[in-house]
Amino acid sequence: MPQVHIRVRNLKLEVPYFEQAGVRDKSWLATAVGAAFSPPRRRFATLLDDISFDIPRNGRVALLGRNGAGKTTLLRVLAGAFMPTSGRVEVRGSRQALLNLGLGFNAEATIVENIYLRGTAMGMGLSTIRGLVDSILEFAELEEVAGRRLSTLSSGQRMRLGFAISTSVQHDIMLMDEWFGAGDAAFVQKARTRMNDRVAGSRIVVLASHNFQMLRAVCKTGLVLEHGRLVFNGPIKEAIAAYKEIYQPAAPAAARN
Repeated sequence: MPQVHIRVRNLKLEVPYFEQAGVRDKSWLATAVGAAFSPPRRRFATLLDDISFDIPRNGRVALLGRNGAGKTTLLRVLAGAFMPTSGRVEVRGSRQALLNLGLGFNAEATIVENIYLRGTAMGMGLSTIRGLVDSILEFAELEEVAGRRLSTLSSGQRMRLGFAISTSVQHDIMLMDEWFGAGDAAFVQKARTRMNDRVAGSRIVVLASHNFQMLRAVCKTGLVLEHGRLVFNGPIKEAIAAYKEIYQPAAPAAARN
């Protein structure tokens, strides 16, 4: 069996954007004239900068950082959705990312057709997907509307469908942006049970969350990001403390416990 691991070396991710001069002019006319005679300039934003770390087999890693620090972006790089501008990312083992459960759906296709679309995007073969359709529909509680277009479902039903598909098979590596907690109480409890099973069966888990209690229960180590840079890598208790120092550096000691 191949060794399951994640290795990241000097990861950098830059994305282009366009900046329009004169956008702060008080007059709308001045802004319009400025836009006409001053075309937007292409700039680059650095989202991740010089990040290196290793996650071995059986790693349980928390991603910590303020909103915009780069947690979701890093997860997307690890999932293969974003290619780094420079550096090296090596991921050994099958992986599944629970980042955007509605991503990749076709609103005009039927629910069953979307199961095939999403399953194919996840790398499943047609025979595998065919064998999972019934169990996915049952878990998502959508058996009676399987032939309807996705556009007829509520946002909660779409979320249940995305979760059921994404967790239908066990993977070596789980990449999660927050723990699933949407839907009615009965479905949330069912989803938590499956999540616990999938986490227990995974060789590596990387979880981004602000829920310290859950992170202490699930994770052994933590990575703390700030402005796209890795500022701490170590035991989960120390990682949480390092993160707290970023967003509440002046808080009294008693408030940080």
